[in-house]
Amino acid sequence: MNTQLILSNHNKMETTHHLDNVFYPYDFRFRIGTIHNDFVAKDATGNTKAFVKQKLFKFKEHVEVFSDESRSERLYDIRADKWLDFNTTYTITGSNDRHMGRLARKGWRSLWKASYELYNEKDQQDLVIQEKNAWVKVADSVFCEIPVLGLVSGYLFNPSYTVKRPDGTLVATFTKQASFFGRKFQLNQDAPFNNGEELRIQLGVMMMALLERRRG
Repeated sequence: MNTQLILSNHNKMETTHHLDNVFYPYDFRFRIGTIHNDFVAKDATGNTKAFVKQKLFKFKEHVEVFSDESRSERLYDIRADKWLDFNTTYTITGSNDRHMGRLARKGWRSLWKASYELYNEKDQQDLVIQEKNAWVKVADSVFCEIPVLGLVSGYLFNPSYTVKRPDGTLVATFTKQASFFGRKFQLNQDAPFNNGEELRIQLGVMMMALLERRRG
């Protein structure tokens, strides 16, 4: 394992080897034919980096991040602080409930154009995730209501999201890929990551993929 990479991207006290050494692009593929809302995350080498699963029948959303589909090793938990609220915050914890940061959805603003903020373990906001073009979502919703054409809307309209620092630097891009049922998303790196950014971005967009897939 590359010790220098771990020190530059993650806290030394965390065991996060499954989310280290990611080769981009990074693909999230939802499983079809299951009642669970879950997906497998694989990097460009085809290696499984995580299995992400939303727990069922919870008043407050609770997402678990495992090392793989066997679910033998749980790496992280992501929990909502409210139930069905436009300003929900999703807290990320690691082993022993160690606070790793949080993802905050920006309320009514996200109804038109998805907007999220990422905060680090010190509760300092250091990244912003924003939908590029809200009209893509509108077009997708319209086509979904048209017989036959609605079946292929997942191939025609696919929203994209930018991950930026407060100074405007583009760090990563997250895009829904052309597919039936909106089952594929992809994360691309656009700039070198600062200390801790890569892990927060990975976990933040994992939660966001579950939320945005429901919106179309």
